[in-house]
Amino acid sequence: MDRLDQVLDSALPLLRRAEEVLEAAGAPPGHPVWAQLRRVRLMPADAALAVAELRPSALVEAEPELRADARVCVEIAAALPPPDEWEGEAADAYDDLRRRAATHLSGDHDSLDERFEASADLAAALHDWMTRARDNLAAVLAEALTSAEALTLASPASLPPGAAEIEAAAGLTAHILQTVATDYAEAEDLLLGSQQLADPLPL
Repeated sequence: MDRLDQVLDSALPLLRRAEEVLEAAGAPPGHPVWAQLRRVRLMPADAALAVAELRPSALVEAEPELRADARVCVEIAAALPPPDEWEGEAADAYDDLRRRAATHLSGDHDSLDERFEASADLAAALHDWMTRARDNLAAVLAEALTSAEALTLASPASLPPGAAEIEAAAGLTAHILQTVATDYAEAEDLLLGSQQLADPLPL
């Protein structure tokens, strides 16, 4: 259990309250919350729950396993026996195949070992990103729980919501969603930079 797990249950009622106000009255025209809603396309409670679903622990073992696979490729490539005293067309064909197999296993950036290493780098980067995203949201939620907006939204609800409630709900929502959006933009950059991992290796 990390800090986000500890604070999320306490923060969800506040986020749901902010949602109720915005759903009932909307946000002031031109308020920054509109831009954040367009970026995230989720209300604050659902956005927080989406971040809470990130499990960096699931990637802890991926990096060392992928690097171990890369080392196996290098070892196998180095162990492929040359034809030695074997001569003739068959020996030449075998040696050509052996060299191509070795290069496929361990060689340039298109080799299997390099693909494993790049996948390990991505797994490590995603683990770190998930950890940061959870930590960042936890800090923002803890701040929100003691904010002036939280005090305003904790007051007895008025129907329709008053101007102070609307402004508090919009400000709190914008702050939460901006944090989520910023972290998810980083993840998009990571995945965009790793698109080549989805390409098949040339044979």
